[in-house]
Amino acid sequence: MNTLLYLAVILLSGLIMGRAVKVVHLPNVTGYLLAGLIIGPYCFGLIPASFVTDLNLVSEMALAFIAFTIGAEFKLSYLKRVGLTPIIIALLEAFIAVLAVTLGLLAFGFSLPLALLLGAIASATAPAATVMVVKEYRAKGPLTETLLSVVALDDAAALMAFGFATAAVTAMQGPGEGSVLLAILRPFGEIAGSILLGFLLGALFTVPLRYFKENSNRTIILVAFVFLGAALADFLGLSSLLLCMCMGAMLTNVSSSAPSIMKLADNITPPLFVMFFVASGAEFNIKILPSIGLIGVLYIILRVIGKVAGASLGASLMKAPTNVRKYIGLTLVPQAGVAIGLSLIAAQKMPDYGATIRAVILCATLIYELIGPGLTKMALKKAGEINPDSSENAPAPTV
Repeated sequence: MNTLLYLAVILLSGLIMGRAVKVVHLPNVTGYLLAGLIIGPYCFGLIPASFVTDLNLVSEMALAFIAFTIGAEFKLSYLKRVGLTPIIIALLEAFIAVLAVTLGLLAFGFSLPLALLLGAIASATAPAATVMVVKEYRAKGPLTETLLSVVALDDAAALMAFGFATAAVTAMQGPGEGSVLLAILRPFGEIAGSILLGFLLGALFTVPLRYFKENSNRTIILVAFVFLGAALADFLGLSSLLLCMCMGAMLTNVSSSAPSIMKLADNITPPLFVMFFVASGAEFNIKILPSIGLIGVLYIILRVIGKVAGASLGASLMKAPTNVRKYIGLTLVPQAGVAIGLSLIAAQKMPDYGATIRAVILCATLIYELIGPGLTKMALKKAGEINPDSSENAPAPTV
């Protein structure tokens, strides 16, 4: 079987499962993940493991577009209206998730370095599934606005938490003072560099838009800049999510063409997103589920408790609307790419625990990604922010 046939199988299986899960009132993204799980190398094997690995490029492109789309929500008028609310919620939901997992694992007798690293990884939230649910159901309202802001900021919060955790673990292992300081400062440099370069690219984005007015040309410009942002982030060791998010934020605040650019993005990204989520589902090896044991169960439960409690506390402290206080925590369950990436670094820091860390995070990711979109939909529905026109029987929306 050749590459094009594999891609066709991925797209069609995702489309079919996305419609099939409507029978049980689940979001499309859950169907895409299930499709990948079914056709992937660890179930029916229609797609080989080697090809799933080759789809990493698709994942990078999809995440870059998702981050760019999130950034477009950061309009100055919105930021002036909500103030520090999303920042406080993001910091507290991340910090309390770290605290809950770390203390919980210590209480059950696990080592401090292992508890710290898994606790830090618990702070990460996956924006992709959340954004897909919001777009699919055309959700609008205070909860939706706050949610998109929080998941955008969560990447920065997770990087900071992981930076402090790795610094602490490094100090426990007895290296020199310089390496500890470097471990603390590195995430702040990564965050600052991503933000500055993202803003710069967002400003440069407006230049070709002055000379090219046709949608076809602007589509080329859009794709080129999003790819350029992701490539520069990878080359410079920065966060592609933060960089592309800041590029979208700058564009939406300095260019009157931003709304039309976002519509173009909505028109070209559906196949890319379907491939990304089906490929993500195909990566999950359900055979490792029994291997997580007590530590995996504790991680999965304690992280959710920390996320819900921290988000609710932050919303309450900032006097956010009632629906935000009640439901924001449920929307922060998904966890994927960032957490898996951090788990690789953590495994390198502690080789003795590398297999445990990887198994826990991979199993948790599988569970979170399958149940997370459904929880997000439920929260948005209870908050009354799902568009009534987005019924289960309505035509599939552009995502």
